Amino acid sequence: MSAILKEFKKNQGYARMKDLKADGFQTRDIRQLLAAGEIVKVKPGVYRLSETQPAETSGLVEVCLAIPKAVICLTTALAFYDLTTFVPTVISYAILRSDKPIKLAHPPTEPYFFSNTQYRAGIEHQKLKAGAIRIYGMEKTICDCFRLRNRIGEDLALEGMKAYLRRRNRDLNTLMKFADICRVGGIVSGYLKAIGE
Repeated sequence: MSAILKEFKKNQGYARMKDLKADGFQTRDIRQLLAAGEIVKVKPGVYRLSETQPAETSGLVEVCLAIPKAVICLTTALAFYDLTTFVPTVISYAILRSDKPIKLAHPPTEPYFFSNTQYRAGIEHQKLKAGAIRIYGMEKTICDCFRLRNRIGEDLALEGMKAYLRRRNRDLNTLMKFADICRVGGIVSGYLKAIGE
């Protein structure tokens, strides 16, 4: 059993059943570890070492593990980057319009269906203490918030932009590039002028 536990430790304490099977482990190995209390079932097909305490960002990791094409977006991404005072109660993630969302019992999630162009632009891969996630970069996140402002609220999009503009690492060229991709170039440039940038 030590070999299978090493696989978990290699992935910050998490593992997917399909990856374990691909590495030659059997379903009965997982059942034995569950019965012994050495691992816990996060959701169907996703397991965590019992000794691994979920970190603040573990929900994001679990969503990205359970839904392989999910990309963290909108208010959840704003909160991740500290660009809002809003505390999301669900994890927002993007998938392609052609994909079916996977219903998770926990954590609570909200899927957003993006076109191929909107979905693929600006995906970043980040390694956190709790594991790896896919998330849109700051500039893409702000532009997505303006694009979907009728759903999430214009005030959140504006708060995110103001917080972003206070950052030393802001990049207005990148912001406008994603604004054009998201078809909100006029709105974003209008707000930049109003804010005095």
